[in-house]
Amino acid sequence: MSANVPVLQSLIAGRWVGSQAARGLHSALNGRLIAQTHAESLDFGESLAYARGQALPALLKSTFQQRAATLKALANYLMERKEQLYAISVHTGGTRPDNWIDIEGGIGTLFAYASMGRRELPSSNVVHEGPAQQLGKEGHFWGSHVLVPKRGVAVHINAFNFPMWGMLEKFAPTFLAGMPSIVKPATATSYVAEACVRLIQESGLLPEGALQLIIGGSGDLLDRLEETDVVTFTGSADTAAMLRVNKNLIARSIPFNAEADSLNCAILAPDVTPEDPEFELFVKEVAKEMSAKAGQKCTAIRRAIVPRHLVDAVGEKLRERLAKIKVGDPAVEGVRMGALASRDQQSDVTERVALLSQGNEVLLSSRDGFAPVGEGVAEGAFFAPTLLLCRNPLANETVHSVEAFGPVSTLMPYEDFDEALHLAAKGRGSLVGSVITKTPALAAQAVFHAGAFHGRIHVLDREGAKESTGHGSPLPMLKHGGPGRAGGGEELGGIRAVKHYLQRVAVQGSPTMLTAITGEYQRGGKVQEDAIHPFRKYFEEIQIGDSLLTHRRTVSEADIVNFGGVSGDYFYMHFDEVAAKDTQFGQRIAHGYFVLSAAAGLFVSPAPGPVLANYGLDTLRFVNPVAIGDTIQARLTCKRRIDRGNRPDQPPQGVVAWDVQVTNQRGELVASYDILTLVAKKSG
Repeated sequence: MSANVPVLQSLIAGRWVGSQAARGLHSALNGRLIAQTHAESLDFGESLAYARGQALPALLKSTFQQRAATLKALANYLMERKEQLYAISVHTGGTRPDNWIDIEGGIGTLFAYASMGRRELPSSNVVHEGPAQQLGKEGHFWGSHVLVPKRGVAVHINAFNFPMWGMLEKFAPTFLAGMPSIVKPATATSYVAEACVRLIQESGLLPEGALQLIIGGSGDLLDRLEETDVVTFTGSADTAAMLRVNKNLIARSIPFNAEADSLNCAILAPDVTPEDPEFELFVKEVAKEMSAKAGQKCTAIRRAIVPRHLVDAVGEKLRERLAKIKVGDPAVEGVRMGALASRDQQSDVTERVALLSQGNEVLLSSRDGFAPVGEGVAEGAFFAPTLLLCRNPLANETVHSVEAFGPVSTLMPYEDFDEALHLAAKGRGSLVGSVITKTPALAAQAVFHAGAFHGRIHVLDREGAKESTGHGSPLPMLKHGGPGRAGGGEELGGIRAVKHYLQRVAVQGSPTMLTAITGEYQRGGKVQEDAIHPFRKYFEEIQIGDSLLTHRRTVSEADIVNFGGVSGDYFYMHFDEVAAKDTQFGQRIAHGYFVLSAAAGLFVSPAPGPVLANYGLDTLRFVNPVAIGDTIQARLTCKRRIDRGNRPDQPPQGVVAWDVQVTNQRGELVASYDILTLVAKKSG
């Protein structure tokens, strides 16, 4: 060990721990010692106590909306300092585009969850999963579901290939849910995770203990977890299988979410010919997934499944494209593929390629003039792009069970599309499968049959290719995970990921009680009426249950005629007396959208005031017809409020959702909906 090489530190219970060197970590490019793990043991009892006693109460003093704002501020802070992270990430062996995925992809995930939280979550710590269900005949007893914070700690165990993105894509939904995180990165690239956590700590944006970092082993951490805690894991299927059977996790029913390596595939559909753009798209996609991050992506294409009559043509095209890729130190101009993350990883991939090669053809490997460029690369962890061909994939189980986690893929032929889908399923569950086709019916068939075996299916044709993010790119708004070998869990997926860190609770009670519990007005519950029109109140003054019962309006034939003239809607039900008599209504009825407009006329306060704009309309239903001569009345009630915070590009404001019920002279509901308004705040 060298005294001049930094010792990485853990961030535990609000302090940085570590000064004595333990294991050396080496640059993937030239083998130079760049960092050392620390030898000091960690007290995980103290770590958990700090997270529960210090971080958790602080997190729950804020709301979903406020935590979303913090995520955005943190993303901006990291983006301004991204070059510091690029400088240290070069030692992982990745090119600038590779590290862009890790660094700016991770920061982008923070931005994405900040935006989703602001748009989709309430200004509270309770999410109502409605609608409520009536449980009593007279409407006095209802039931629904809410999501509340788990009041536990999330332990995130990450893989070596994306030390920053892998950490932030788990942290973002965890923090948004109000849960502290304890992060354990893979040791080989933990120097990147440590650099990122140091910046986060220096920002001062997070409550103390909201994010803790483990450098090295996790010791007895899993043995100390409690029922309200959560474990998420990314890595090998073998390690996932070992961790998920921890006796304490099983005894306490602690959720364990795994995202494991898998034998992902890409299928070239039988409708594609070498002259089609889709043929070239397939070749490019496979080559890109083999070379990006030197193939060290849990979503990389490991099996390329093609029609038998095209297997040699595809093999030749792939070989040509891969042979042109310049490999070496990314600092050298023209280099498009870097090294594996470590020499250990290099040895592991070598062993697995040897297994995969048995009984198969090697179309491209290190024997084909592989010579990485750059100073000191002989001591680096470089690996040649390796393309194999298995001509009988139905009889060779190895190609469907052994993964070489590097720039390695196996080409395999099929006779018909059913056989292609069968080969895809032989991977026994994967994170993603691609189907390259120009026929919509084949895409639909593939999703129907292969959906049970893949977490995500990427359909690519010449149209989608114009904007496709690619086979290997998980997105924050879509699920990341897969069944079977892929771990059986889910990460990302928009607000679905946040809900993973919340507890779902069924609640029952009167409408008034459900209103208080859910933070949303439940029809039939107690309302507040006063002399001030609800639209004359500023955002801070509006309370859930504030209500207005409007005056009445009788619908005339002139209303229908005038509305038809303005809208251009001359549907026979509104204008043809004879035809209308033969319908279930037996008479002409008013336009549904006239009823909607007339209701707005009843409850709107027209003078300038705090209401800035109509923001939208939700859950609209026309329940009963309104005939000529019917009299309608509306009740407007504040259903929920969302504080959007104070943004520099807008006046201080919030969103108010109003429950609207339109009834006729018999008290029957004729229209029902939620109207959303932007409402100004009294002060910034």
